[in-house]
Amino acid sequence: MANKLKVGVVGATGMVGQRFVSLLADHPWFEVTSVAASASSAGKSYADAVAGRWTLATAVPAAAARLTVTDASQIDRIAGEVDFVFCAVDMDKAATAKLEEDYARAETPVVSNNSAHRWTPDVPMVIPEINPQHNDVIEAQRKRLGTKRGFVAVKPNCSIQSYVPAIHPLWAFGPTKIAVCTYQAISGAGKTFATWPEMVDNVIPFIKGEEEKSEQEPLKIWGTLSGGKIVTATAPAITAQCIRVPVSDGHMAAVFVAFDKKPTREQILGAWKEYAGKPQQLELPSAPSPFLHYFDDDTRPQTRLDRDAGNGQAITIGRLRPDNALFDWRFVALSHNTVRGAAGGAVLTAELLANQGFLSAK
Repeated sequence: MANKLKVGVVGATGMVGQRFVSLLADHPWFEVTSVAASASSAGKSYADAVAGRWTLATAVPAAAARLTVTDASQIDRIAGEVDFVFCAVDMDKAATAKLEEDYARAETPVVSNNSAHRWTPDVPMVIPEINPQHNDVIEAQRKRLGTKRGFVAVKPNCSIQSYVPAIHPLWAFGPTKIAVCTYQAISGAGKTFATWPEMVDNVIPFIKGEEEKSEQEPLKIWGTLSGGKIVTATAPAITAQCIRVPVSDGHMAAVFVAFDKKPTREQILGAWKEYAGKPQQLELPSAPSPFLHYFDDDTRPQTRLDRDAGNGQAITIGRLRPDNALFDWRFVALSHNTVRGAAGGAVLTAELLANQGFLSAK
């Protein structure tokens, strides 16, 4: 891309916002020109606003550090400075939904990490390798909003990013039932061990709202576009348990699957090895290659060793074995929850949207 698109990060001081700023520091297509947060941070340099609460191992990018934080509610001002925004605010659902649509109506597209619009029928919720065609619903959304270029697109919940990509290449075999248990890192709650010492040497068997999202969001991703909206799929049946574990980053899933036409082990491994989505075909800047990596070693994937595969954008899989009691096959899978599952997945979605012509310079 000859001229980089100007990008704002709304909610830039939080954990996911920090990840956005870090990932975009040297991006070949996008340049962060605006950082926005709550009124309490407005007017400070970004470096001062995140001082004492920067959560990443790398330093605050120098270019972003010098930016002055703007109040996220100053939509017209921010819209005048950027071509589109990433959104990762910590607000209630109704306020988030309004804020994102207000940006869209100000002709500033929003690529959101938030959940507020995941079930809005004309808002695409995309894993770029799986359902890039859902972005076509944006034209219907623009008609509803009365915009020419503004829209909202969202990424799905981090809890599904490990197992849905592993199931999708097996779609031809007709998955009918999925049982999944996810073991989720504390960064999924926006925490570190320093801010959440109660998680050291501990497991919490409940994460509010995660099980519902894990069971329902895949069905929108596997849905169809019809009549200007995304029609949710009715199968497969999914049941989930979500558990918080003492891990800094990385969500692991233990997955059980039944099929209408049971594949062989060789067919499953072949499907995983050969699968490449639209981002890989287009060689988008953040696309991992390969997207899916299978380990023959039964002790892999391991969270600490494998969460950064493909710069945190790849999915790692292991322990494929028969399930002869209730399902057909079982395996484990791993994704990086703040990269692929949050900011990184949104950046890859923005790259796809730019390639499809939905994002451009004002």
